[in-house]
Amino acid sequence: MQSEKYVIKVNGNVLRPSVLDVHVNIQDSSPLLEKLKPRKARWAVRASEVSKKTFNPIRALVDSMKLEPNPNKPMIFFSLTGDPTVFGNLPTDDEVTLAMKNAIDSGKYNGYAPAVGYQSSRDVIAKFYSCPDAPLEAKDVILTSGCSQAIELCLSVLANPGQNILIPRPGFSLYKTLALSMGIEVKLYNLLPEKSWEIDLKHLESLIDDKTACIIVNNPSNPCGSVFSKAHLKKIIAVAARQCVPILADEIYGDMVFGERKYHAMAPLSTTVPIMSCGGLAKRWLVPGWRMGWILIHDRKEIFGKEIREGLVCLSQRILGPCTIVQGALEQIIHRTPQEFYENTISFLKSNADLCYTALSTVPGLRPVRPDGAMYLMVGIDMECFPEFQGDVHFTERMISEQSVFCLPATCFEYPNYFRIVVTVPEDLMLEACNRIREFCEQHYQGQEGSQDLECDK
Repeated sequence: MQSEKYVIKVNGNVLRPSVLDVHVNIQDSSPLLEKLKPRKARWAVRASEVSKKTFNPIRALVDSMKLEPNPNKPMIFFSLTGDPTVFGNLPTDDEVTLAMKNAIDSGKYNGYAPAVGYQSSRDVIAKFYSCPDAPLEAKDVILTSGCSQAIELCLSVLANPGQNILIPRPGFSLYKTLALSMGIEVKLYNLLPEKSWEIDLKHLESLIDDKTACIIVNNPSNPCGSVFSKAHLKKIIAVAARQCVPILADEIYGDMVFGERKYHAMAPLSTTVPIMSCGGLAKRWLVPGWRMGWILIHDRKEIFGKEIREGLVCLSQRILGPCTIVQGALEQIIHRTPQEFYENTISFLKSNADLCYTALSTVPGLRPVRPDGAMYLMVGIDMECFPEFQGDVHFTERMISEQSVFCLPATCFEYPNYFRIVVTVPEDLMLEACNRIREFCEQHYQGQEGSQDLECDK
């Protein structure tokens, strides 16, 4: 190996830097090359931090449960999700199906649509939901792949990592799943079962700080089946107005209300607070698998301004919007679905909810809360009356093993010692399930046998 120093002259002076011009004799330097040779590459594929932070409480809890039904009794599933199609007893209307067929046959909807949806389809939704107190135009509507993506886009545009959002307890678990994956803190505000699951407004307001990005309000509610009055909604809006916090209104169950109870959308009740309302076809039209949702932007005081709207457009470009065929069918779905279809669906759900509530109200150790809408009923468990069980998860596991009835423990919704029933099951199965639940509770209720001195809140 030979070397010589570079000679550099500056203004006639010779500089002698320490940089060497190195010449390597390949034949004489094989040991050196062996040392310089890089190590063999090794596989180092790791899951992303976002994936590690993504956690579905329902899926995680159910996967860890012992699901061993009684082999002598057929299993009755109160569905894990709000999917009204599971049992096949709640089909969508023929007009809805025909709308899809017509959209396919037209051949107009086989290509890409704008990321926010076709202008004509957005106009259909805007006109359907527009009202004098909360006017909408196509520019105020963004079509999404289901209501869940609508919620994701809203959270993504409103909150940065390190900020927090306020969500109901008990509440839909997806809010927490999405937020934590984005590095957004979750704060849980309480709902009050003794007040038909109204929001504890003092608790709600006490959680707000300078890092609060939005308040999520789910009305009608999953998992509670509650429907807020106009007066209560105005009080929620007043809290948001005082604290200058926008509202994300999850209204996927809008208009699915029972009896004399009336549904009120939030946006028409607000004169100042900006509201993003999320909805879709899934529940009211009974087609969750079609993945059609939307965001309605209500911002009469221009608080969101141009930046939030442009942010939503940019975020929607990540997957280029929902199915174009469903977009093409929207006008016919919205305008030709007969009112009788909606009424029949609500009548069935109310009948089942009333049946279940009445049947379980006299079961020892249980406290059902009568629902006013959506597809759910929450049942409280007086755990002191069932001392052999360690909480709602153990209670529901044993109910599966003994009675083959699967109710979702409300620990999934951050609300232990309750379980959720989905009221979309056929009536005969609902009756059978309620009878099995009664039998299970009577067998294990300690207030009746062996512990007469035990006081239970019943």
